[in-house]
Amino acid sequence: MVVGVMGAMPEEIEPILARLSDVRKHEIADNIYYTALYGSLDLVVAYSKIGKVFSSLTASTMIEKFGVQKMLFSGVAGAINPELKIGDLIAATKLCQHDLDITAFGHPYGYVPEGKVFVEANPKLLEIAAQVAYKQGIVLKRGVVATGDQFVADEARKEWIAQTFGADALEMEGAAVAVVCDALGIPFFILRAISDAADMDAGFDFDAFLHSSSAKSADFIFAMLDEIDQAQ
Repeated sequence: MVVGVMGAMPEEIEPILARLSDVRKHEIADNIYYTALYGSLDLVVAYSKIGKVFSSLTASTMIEKFGVQKMLFSGVAGAINPELKIGDLIAATKLCQHDLDITAFGHPYGYVPEGKVFVEANPKLLEIAAQVAYKQGIVLKRGVVATGDQFVADEARKEWIAQTFGADALEMEGAAVAVVCDALGIPFFILRAISDAADMDAGFDFDAFLHSSSAKSADFIFAMLDEIDQAQ
């Protein structure tokens, strides 16, 4: 089985690559894709760069050029649900594009004709994630993740996204990956570590958090890969 592992930034895939051997590099469409064998799984690893266009391009390339059959994405997100705290892990149950707006034509926010507002994550992969969380003794929260090509710092905008979409967290890639995978029939899973929240400390060091959360997420992703491998 060919499994894709994605992040948006180099830091999000470095802990993944560090645990693989005999890694091969492939340069396609101004990006680098890494392939390696993990157990019986053929892994394809890449960081997309930030935003919906780059993440769509990367996901499509992994599926069309490398034959990825399942997609796992890990990275960071901001909380808009006050129950989420810095460091929490959240698995997206469904994703939407909060900046997609053709309401002038009578459509709801996040919708385009022949599309849908929400794309749902694969139930089986969510089940595997729940099993991994239980075995690791950690809390894995679930919720709606909203994606847009903007870093949202405005509190009024955050509240609007929360109310309009019932969203729990915000980021810049997940829904784009979800749309690609859904269109091409590829099961996907989006894992996010909360990097900022309403109660965050002014002394918060994002760079330090990014490295620590990436290592934590990598452990989680590898545990999921082990479960997928064993199920083969």
